[in-house]
Amino acid sequence: MRYYTIICLLLILPFSCKNKQVDSVSTKETNNKQLETKEFVELNVKLSAGKILRLEAFLSNFIKSRPVDVWLPENYSPNKIYNVLYMHDGQMLFDGPSTWNKQEWKVDEWATKLMLEEKTENFIVVAIHNIAEIRWEDLFPQKSFEFIPEEERVQVKSLSGSKEFKLNGDNYLRFIVKELKPIIDSSFSVHKGRDNTFIMGSSMGGLMTMYAISEYPEIFGGGACLSTHWVGALPVDKNPFPEGIFSYMEQNFPLAGKHKIYFDYGNETLDAHYPQYAPEVDRILKLKGYTDVDSRNLFFEGTNHSENSWNQRLDIPLTFLLEKRTD
Repeated sequence: MRYYTIICLLLILPFSCKNKQVDSVSTKETNNKQLETKEFVELNVKLSAGKILRLEAFLSNFIKSRPVDVWLPENYSPNKIYNVLYMHDGQMLFDGPSTWNKQEWKVDEWATKLMLEEKTENFIVVAIHNIAEIRWEDLFPQKSFEFIPEEERVQVKSLSGSKEFKLNGDNYLRFIVKELKPIIDSSFSVHKGRDNTFIMGSSMGGLMTMYAISEYPEIFGGGACLSTHWVGALPVDKNPFPEGIFSYMEQNFPLAGKHKIYFDYGNETLDAHYPQYAPEVDRILKLKGYTDVDSRNLFFEGTNHSENSWNQRLDIPLTFLLEKRTD
């Protein structure tokens, strides 16, 4: 059990910088005022290309205040219209030296390369920072808890590692859809519709990405879920989390036809617990009508649960979601 406790701490706590927290007392008008006073500030950070603008404390009615970064590609122009990719664990995406484990997704490197090679459409990245102490509560697919039998919920709460077990996944999505997206849509030269709006994350962020597509299929046209944490929390025997998550997904995941969905997994460190769930993911995708054209569930032999693994294959989900159109 000591081993699993260590895993849980690694899962829930790291992906975070220590950010100043501000009470969630603002409204959309306050956020607009923040933009008017130019609180979106360019960061002095070494990038492969492009630039990052940060709103240091995004005030929300739904979640605790946190930084939100917007990566703009090199030569970003208001004369062009860009796709938008929302990503969880935003402080882990661009700048390895500033992260807790000195690793990063290398989003700016891959995005720049793929756009220059015309393998993807032009896009910007909206990076939502996590708050380590409440990351699990924010990113757990909240309604899947309702699919866990009542008699097993006490066990589930103890497995989560959460001190208060206050699920906040629904509010986290409300923040993205009702507060953040309108500001991105009005502040940058972007497509606003579903077919050009995507979401991506890893581990618990993979679960939340699946949840976002399920809860807001009219908002997100595609999602990428890397090393999705199907075990929900601690990877222990007789864990009721996976059954609840898959039962929710079977009932709520959108039918094929208007979405692209990408899943992947490795088989080392925490990822070693994921291959057993691949057949169930495949079954649900098939049930919903997905084919190789609009879905992926890929296995990467010998890869572990880390940014260094995800940055080795990030081009695959980026190209899948944002592939350059030929029409």
